Amino acid sequence: MNRGKRLLTGVEGLDLILNGGLIANKTYLLRGGPGTGKTTLGIHYLVEGVKNGEKSALITLTEDQNKLIDDFKSRNFSLDRISFIDLSPSSNLIENSKSYNVFPVEEVEKKPLINQIITSLNEINADRVYFDGLKQLRFLSKNEYEFRKYMLSMLQFAADNKITLLVSSEASKNEPDDDLQFLSDGVLNLNFADKNRRYINISKFRGSDFIKGQHSFKIKKKGLEVYPKLRLQKNKTDYPGEIISSGISEVDQLLHGGIESGTTTVISGASGVGKTTFGVQFMQSAAKTGKRSVIYTFEEDDRTLLKRSESVSIELDNLISNNKLEIIKVDPLEYTPGEFTQFLIKEAEENNTRNIMLDSVSGYKLSFASSSAGKNELIRNLHSLTNYLNNIGITVLLINEIANITGDFKVTELGISYLADNIMFLRYLEFNGELKKAIGVLKKRLSDFEKQLREFQICSQGIKVGKPLTELRGILTGNPEFINKELKESSKNGLK
Repeated sequence: MNRGKRLLTGVEGLDLILNGGLIANKTYLLRGGPGTGKTTLGIHYLVEGVKNGEKSALITLTEDQNKLIDDFKSRNFSLDRISFIDLSPSSNLIENSKSYNVFPVEEVEKKPLINQIITSLNEINADRVYFDGLKQLRFLSKNEYEFRKYMLSMLQFAADNKITLLVSSEASKNEPDDDLQFLSDGVLNLNFADKNRRYINISKFRGSDFIKGQHSFKIKKKGLEVYPKLRLQKNKTDYPGEIISSGISEVDQLLHGGIESGTTTVISGASGVGKTTFGVQFMQSAAKTGKRSVIYTFEEDDRTLLKRSESVSIELDNLISNNKLEIIKVDPLEYTPGEFTQFLIKEAEENNTRNIMLDSVSGYKLSFASSSAGKNELIRNLHSLTNYLNNIGITVLLINEIANITGDFKVTELGISYLADNIMFLRYLEFNGELKKAIGVLKKRLSDFEKQLREFQICSQGIKVGKPLTELRGILTGNPEFINKELKESSKNGLK
């Protein structure tokens, strides 16, 4: 359902959540506590109206007009063409044809407040109105009955005059606004998850569907930035199917050729086993074919990753110089999950990136650390992100760390294995008193794969992978043993 003329709010991400903006000639309630960004959103809404040749008016019962103008001017918002109905406690008559001082607060009992507002709006003939400070109107009303009568009168006036009205409310448990939510055509809720994380969600939107859930946003110099949650896409975009080689023949044999483009691959293993190096090897090989590839590193500096790769003969400098490969250091504590998702998608779409590696899922998880979101929200977010990227033909590598070095075999500890089209695991082995490593493939949706495990090592010459370890059993326990004891006596150390 998506009927009626749409009015952009001036906040791109919010308009996406609302499927194109607010529906014209309706009333919307903007709810949130102090500092959540209600006034900033209201100013966005009015400025956007001015841009579109509409008449915008601001009714303020909280902040003085001049203070608002100065505050938003410092943030490069021009309010010159917005009409003000200034009812703030400190308001004085301002000689401006677009300003309306209704009356001092001390005279409120002499003349019904709402009548003065309606008179002023008639003079302005506004298309868009933002009413900031509904809480003060409650205080100025003799009782709840009078307040509701005023609001019904205001809403009816807006409907009769084809005004799209946005009203702010600071509701609380002690001062609920259920009546206003019932009367409004839509309800937008702004809230703090904690002192650094803000979220917006739509709890009501008559006449249209919308993207449900909590969407993160930030207030920056240029105003609000909203980061919508991704919707799962059912239909894939047509793109050429390709096989991405690892550049190592033995690994490609494990994978029956390589990994397919437009899929998600999880590379899983304990700390230090070589997950990142294997991932970088794939990204180097993909970038060499001319397909732009980006590595997002949450845990180590990009320069450190470059030096470490160079030390094992994975040369990346020329690929970076030719813009075929980029390493981006991400501080997860600076981003909300939604913000990082939009940042990543923008990079992918604007720069035609075809391969993306996240190093690692544990680092990505830190972006949820300061929010109330739990493990399930992390998985849902990763699911939506990989689904979106795969559907536009982007190949995703997720580096996943597990806690156990040996012992019970685990693929992941966050339950993300179902997200993967391909799962490669790297495993430590305790063998003849020496720590060795093995690689195997656990899952591959689009083709068969080699079922045996292989020993590997990472040295100055690069990644070396041996023949299948067919003579051993118990490899997944981390404590393998020879099937035939005679082979033990004749076995040699090193790769076979």
